[in-house]
Amino acid sequence: MNSHSVLNRTLLAVAGLVLLGGGLLVLTGALDLYRRWNLEPPADWPLTSPHDTIVPAQDRTRWTDEGWWWPTVIAALAILMALALWWLLAQLRNRHPGRLPVGNPPCDGVELHDSALADALAADTARLPGVHTAHANLTGQADHPHATVDLTLEADARPRDVLHALESTLHRARQSTGWEHLPTRAMLRVSPHRPHRAE
Repeated sequence: MNSHSVLNRTLLAVAGLVLLGGGLLVLTGALDLYRRWNLEPPADWPLTSPHDTIVPAQDRTRWTDEGWWWPTVIAALAILMALALWWLLAQLRNRHPGRLPVGNPPCDGVELHDSALADALAADTARLPGVHTAHANLTGQADHPHATVDLTLEADARPRDVLHALESTLHRARQSTGWEHLPTRAMLRVSPHRPHRAE
């Protein structure tokens, strides 16, 4: 899992927990569940009855007559809106390179789709000794693609030997595309297997 996915999942989890907690708090007070179920809420707990509000009227109007209050509120909301819009656009942005130039220098009219190269790289890697399954993915820009190879190894495979063989696979991929560089990240895991009993 890359850092972008971890950040997205963390933000979504935090936002979900905040919304869930706030919704339960509002629902409990609005339905008057504390009184119905004979529960005693903590001291200074908000929204304990249907007539309560999250922020009391005195707190809501405390600074409204100050000259700095409304510009500050509007600026804070604008910043939050800009951050939310930036995050949304970051999710919609295509992180795959799409069509890749072939050759060095690139040949006019000759392009290779990133999924085709990823499939070929995965198929070539899956044939390596000690590899159970392989998946490949290309990210980045079309002029600077990056490869991620996800390998599931056999139980008796030696990771050093697999990585050494992977180097030759990547060398063939660079030769076939005419690229000098193809930065690659390899993620290794071992396939599930039954434990061996020593005799």
